[in-house]
Amino acid sequence: MSEQIVGKVFDIQGFSVHDGPGIRLTVFLKGCPLRCPWCHSPESLEFHTELNWMGINCLGTQKCGRCLDACPHGLIAHGDTSVSTATCEDITLIKIDRSSCLNCGKCAKVCPPKALYMCGTDYTVDEIMQRVKREKPFFNKSGGGITISGGECLYQPEFVRALLKCCKAEGIHTAVDTTGLVKWDIIESILPYTDLFLYDIKGIDSDLHEKVVGKPNALILENARKIAAAGGKFQIRVPILPMYTDSKAVIDDIGKFILELGDAVELVQLLPYHNLGTVKWERLHKNAPVFEATPPTPESLEAHKKQLENMGIHVTIH
Repeated sequence: MSEQIVGKVFDIQGFSVHDGPGIRLTVFLKGCPLRCPWCHSPESLEFHTELNWMGINCLGTQKCGRCLDACPHGLIAHGDTSVSTATCEDITLIKIDRSSCLNCGKCAKVCPPKALYMCGTDYTVDEIMQRVKREKPFFNKSGGGITISGGECLYQPEFVRALLKCCKAEGIHTAVDTTGLVKWDIIESILPYTDLFLYDIKGIDSDLHEKVVGKPNALILENARKIAAAGGKFQIRVPILPMYTDSKAVIDDIGKFILELGDAVELVQLLPYHNLGTVKWERLHKNAPVFEATPPTPESLEAHKKQLENMGIHVTIH
C-alpha cells in the first residue's frame, strides 16, 4: 500500500509560515544534488542517516566520555579544549574521524545530553499523515497545508507522490519546494497533486551556476517552463548572495526569465543571504569550506525588489 512507502526525513516543522501560504506543516527530506556553498542545512545534503554532534551540549570527556568507548571502531578521540556553556569550566571535547565513520549510531545511544544524535529518520506516508491530520484545523483556518521540502525532496519521488496523493484526498493544500533539478517525468507525475511549487532560481548563466553550485541549470529552467505550460503555479525563490546574484544585471536576467513563465508565477521571494547556518557544519565534523560573507544591505534588497516590480513582477523580501 502507498501509505507504507518510506521516506528519509531530517526534520518536520509545524506552524511554519515561510514555506507557502497560511500555516503549514513542512516535511524536510534528506538528499540534494546541488552543493550550494551557502547552504544553511548541510545535514540535508547526504541521502543516508548520519551522525551529528552539537558541541554546545557536550559535557566533555572528563565528566562523560561514554562515546569514546561506545564506538566499535575507535573513531572518537579526545579533541580540543573548550569552555562549558553550562558551568564555565574547561572541558575536553571530542573529535570524530568522519572519513571512516559508518554512522552506526552507537555513540549517540549512550550520549546523555544528546550532543551526539542521528539525523535522518525513516517515516512511512501513514506516519506523516497522522501528524498532518492533527494539524488540519490550522490549515483550514489559515489557508495553509503541507509543504514537502529538502534537500531535494523529488529525489525520493515515490514517497513524495504518495504523500501528496493522500493529502489531496483529505482536501489539504500541497506545496513542493524543489530545485527543479530532476527528470521531467518525476515532476509530471506529481503535477496533479501539487497546488504550488516553491521553485529556486539561483541564476540564469548556466556556466556560472555550475561553477558555484556544482550543476548547470538548463534542466532547472526547462522544467520551470514545462510546469508553467502544464498549468502549474509557482512561488519563485531567488537567493540574494554577495558576488553572485546581488547585482542589477543578474536580477534583470532572472526577471526576464520569470516573465517567460507568465501567470504561472504568483509571487517572487527574494531570500537575503544570512550566515546563521554556518555553525551547522561543525555538527557534521566536515572540513568542507564554509561560505561566509556580508549579508546584502536593506538598501540593496529594496533596489532589487523595485527593479523586479518595475518589470511588472509581484515581489516580497523573505
